[in-house]
Amino acid sequence: MTTIELTQSEADALFAMEKDRADDEWRDFPGLGGVLCIPLKSVDHREEFILDITRSRIKLRKNTLQNRARTLVVLVRIDLGGSPHRNPDNEEIPCPHIHYYREGFGDKWAQTLPDSFTTPDDVWNTLQEFMDYCNISKKPYIEQGIFT
Repeated sequence: MTTIELTQSEADALFAMEKDRADDEWRDFPGLGGVLCIPLKSVDHREEFILDITRSRIKLRKNTLQNRARTLVVLVRIDLGGSPHRNPDNEEIPCPHIHYYREGFGDKWAQTLPDSFTTPDDVWNTLQEFMDYCNISKKPYIEQGIFT
């Protein structure tokens, strides 16, 4: 697999960039074991991003929300309802937690979820807050499922 290394300032600029949905397609929120990858674009159309929603097949509360740039680079990821994460310095971070791109480490470092995420047990609400957090101004159309 090819890896793309960004400088921290490049990653920070991509994360802060205003993003819009790339199309007007309606998508269903994934069911258990499902994955949804939604294309996004910068408002100037120069950069492409992906919003990923991944749900566990067995654990109802285990979900991952992430925003990628340049196809492979995870800029930010939230893990909900999963196991604790062990950072490269051996510090254990409980779930839920958030990962940010860190130059030289990719998304290997996590920290506790910021207070701006008000209800981490509610994946639908957390998704809405995550899209705001990622500066997605024109949000994609996602149909909420029965078990969301």
